[in-house]
Parts: sequence; C-alpha cells; structure tokens
Amino acid sequence: MSWHERVLLLRPHVVAARLDAVRRAGLVPRTPNVWQIELGVLRMWHRTVFRPDTIGTCTEFPVRSTLRARVLRARPLRFPFLLAERAIAPWDMSGLLSGPDRLICHLLGAHHDHTQFVYDLQLLSVHPGALEELRDRVEAVVSGRDPRAEWLRDLCVYEHYHEGLQEGLEQFLAGADELNPADASDPDTSFLAYLRWCASLPETPEATVRLVMQRATPRRQVAA
Repeated sequence: MSWHERVLLLRPHVVAARLDAVRRAGLVPRTPNVWQIELGVLRMWHRTVFRPDTIGTCTEFPVRSTLRARVLRARPLRFPFLLAERAIAPWDMSGLLSGPDRLICHLLGAHHDHTQFVYDLQLLSVHPGALEELRDRVEAVVSGRDPRAEWLRDLCVYEHYHEGLQEGLEQFLAGADELNPADASDPDTSFLAYLRWCASLPETPEATVRLVMQRATPRRQVAA
C-alpha cells in the first residue's frame, strides 16, 4: 500500500474490494485499477476547486419557500449540516469508499441537479437490495411518512428534488436509461462514464509519468 493510495483514497483496500464488486457486476467492459481511480479522484478534486457551480446547485427549480431552505441555499452554511446528516463525504471523491447506507443518505440529503443522481444509482446497483431500500425511503419522504421529510427537503434546498429522484429511480429500476448521450459520457453524471474514463488512463504511476513527460516535451521541428 503506497503513500499516495493512503492520501487520495484513505482506505485503498475498501476501494479495491468495491472495484472487485464492479468487475463481478460487469458494469463496464474494463474495470479500472486502484491507480486509475486515484487519477479519477484528482479529476474530481479539480471539479470541486474549479467548477464548484456544478455541485449542490440547481438550474431548473426554485429554492423552497421555507426560511430554513433559503438560509441553507448558501453552501458554506449548508456544509456542516450535510456532514452531520452523513449526506456528503468530502474524503470520498469517487464514491467507492462509501457503503450503501451512506450513499442512500447522500441521495436523500444532498441536492443533485438534473440527472446527476444517476451516478449514485449506478454505484448502488452493485449492492444487493440497496436500490429497493432507497425506493422505500424516497417514497416515505415524498409522501410525508418520514418524520424528517421536511428537514430533508429543506436540506436539499430546491423544489421537486425528491420527486425527481423518485421518478428517476423508478426508471432506473425498470431498466430505462434516463441519461442523454452527452450525460451518459460525462464522468460527472455517470459512474459508468467515470469508470470508462479512469480505465482509459495509464495503469501505473510510471506509465503516467512517461505520458506526462512525453506530452510536455515539444516536438522537434523537422528541418525543411
């Protein structure tokens, strides 16, 4: 176990075990290795730092009218509540470190714009019974049977989030592909696209360094 695995993945043995589950499930033709996932984690950190507007925001629906939702619209104020709810795991940038319970908490308590939740549905699909448990819990929130339904709705800030999640989950369970071609190939939206992107990268640190050096070296001009 190398130092960079501990830094980027924290518990690389857990990630390796989840990759084995992905391989057994046959989600993608070629399952990436742990090093390739490390590179994928760096990609996710790049998104967090340079494209934060793609996380936890909504471009389609308004903020809920409650005072609590309007206050929580500010993401710095929302952050500690998301942590306490186990709705986010900032140390798990790929999602492979999280078990089904945390992934369900994430889907119920953290807003996903448009079809971004499909990433986590695909992750959950390798855990038997997890999608069905999520369906029951989402239904409890939408129907109001969950005593914490209003809190979870306000924590997600925007209107119609749980209804959209419920509809998307039913389509996913029915085998329908809700993603358009652009989203299906976007590692931000599709876990399968994320796996394919990672699998396309060099398989070892040494191969990665060679590729970086090769691209950094300017081509010599051929004499006329």
